[in-house]
Amino acid sequence: MTEQIDVYYSFRSPYSYLASPDIVALGRDYDVNVNLRPVLPIAVRSSDFFRPANIRWARYIQLDWERRADFLGLPHQWPSPDPIVQDLTTFVIAKDQPYIYRLTKLGVQAQRQGSGPAFAFEVSRLIFGGTRDWHLGTHLEQAVTRAGLDLAEMEAATEIGSHLAEIEANQGALDACGHWGVPTFVFKDEPFFGQDRVELLRWTLDRKGVAKT
Repeated sequence: MTEQIDVYYSFRSPYSYLASPDIVALGRDYDVNVNLRPVLPIAVRSSDFFRPANIRWARYIQLDWERRADFLGLPHQWPSPDPIVQDLTTFVIAKDQPYIYRLTKLGVQAQRQGSGPAFAFEVSRLIFGGTRDWHLGTHLEQAVTRAGLDLAEMEAATEIGSHLAEIEANQGALDACGHWGVPTFVFKDEPFFGQDRVELLRWTLDRKGVAKT
């Protein structure tokens, strides 16, 4: 029987971007359905998250994700524009967020259409892989097309669907699984947090006898 892996994912998380090739590979290598569960970034979910101690954490991430991308051989550049509107000196979050809600709702729609992992791979690579002004022109449309989807159809669906409710449900399920961060992979109620835990997840799949394809 095909097993299920849920992946809690943020389109503003550089580590979610770094995990995207692994998300696609899991579905290719094992008899599993990999379900993309988009959530809003923790900076948006919790507006007071960036207290002084967490600012140090954020500055460390700015250093670490780039060297991790180098290690993995992935293109990398901090997004322009950032998927969330935030002052990266003070880390204050703006009230108006024109990008992240759009991206997250599109991620929900991609999963509904059976192409969540492919969408995450193509769109996150667009955003974090060095494409300046990724939100302008046909950049996003082309990335969505590479994922086998139609951006105009998806946008229309997000205007009339219950996408925000599903995002909230995903956030509740992430809390319920025992974690808060992204990317978090969940297999049989067991969370695996972080791009660098995919090999541990694969080891677990092998131990549990999940068939390879």
